[in-house]
Amino acid sequence: MLDLSVVILTLNEELDIARCIESVLPLTKNIFVVDSFSTDATVAIAESLGAKVCRRKWKNYSDQFQWALDNLPFPSTWVMRLDGNEYLEQPLQNELATKLPSLPDDVKGVFLNMKVFFNGRWIRHGGFYPLILLRIWRVGYGRIERRWMDEHIVLNAGSKTITMQHNMVDDNRKGISFWVGKHNAYASREAVDILNKKYSFFQDDDAFAAFDGGQAKMKRFMKDGLYSFCPLGVRALLYFLYRYFFRLGFLDGKNGFVFNFMQGFWYRFLIDLKVNEIEKMSGGSVEKIKQILLEKHGIRLD
Repeated sequence: MLDLSVVILTLNEELDIARCIESVLPLTKNIFVVDSFSTDATVAIAESLGAKVCRRKWKNYSDQFQWALDNLPFPSTWVMRLDGNEYLEQPLQNELATKLPSLPDDVKGVFLNMKVFFNGRWIRHGGFYPLILLRIWRVGYGRIERRWMDEHIVLNAGSKTITMQHNMVDDNRKGISFWVGKHNAYASREAVDILNKKYSFFQDDDAFAAFDGGQAKMKRFMKDGLYSFCPLGVRALLYFLYRYFFRLGFLDGKNGFVFNFMQGFWYRFLIDLKVNEIEKMSGGSVEKIKQILLEKHGIRLD
């Protein structure tokens, strides 16, 4: 067993949670599930596989995960972040089992390659493989950004990292209706971060400025820089065209078109529509923005 703990945040993940937990059981028995009061069999399944489950009311991903880092009794040197619909492929399990115990003390974080599946098929193109994400770090050396969307783990400044060669997988099997509902909620959360850059109702967390976040840092720069200066609506179309043609998303066939259109255009356009609607309804008043976010989107900022 590795000197490793795994943290999984859940809400109604009965379809995927067993696959997730079983993919790390060969590596560790220190599996912690922080559940947001699931109404399905998520908790029962997790406990049956030996996970330690606690329940906590949900605010946002960043708040929930940082609470886990600050409060869970990790008995290990390393901690890993997983979502309920993710799992480790066998080659990555073997690679971690071999390499993690022998990493030098100055290595504080480990990046993993992510394969994204949509409608049961791997999205190989359009800039979606590999997604290189910091998912393992030494306990006490990392925190999660204080954001409502697109939050990443950030290490202490100057921390050395490595990247594993093999893959983990993001494969949500709940169907398109769930996917649309999830991204509708994501769009509201991302609208909060966009509006906050203009109206400053909470302190922005620019942690990537002090940390070499690799691929994620570059994507953040592109989104907060070049993308944010394009007109609302137009930028979603340009982003879709960039991914589908210039990043060869069309090579994934019909499924690739659907994914890039929905995730690259529809989702980004939905965010812009929400930002535009909130600004019109609020007249630019910070207090009215907060009220609209609470009443229309279920997001409490205070």
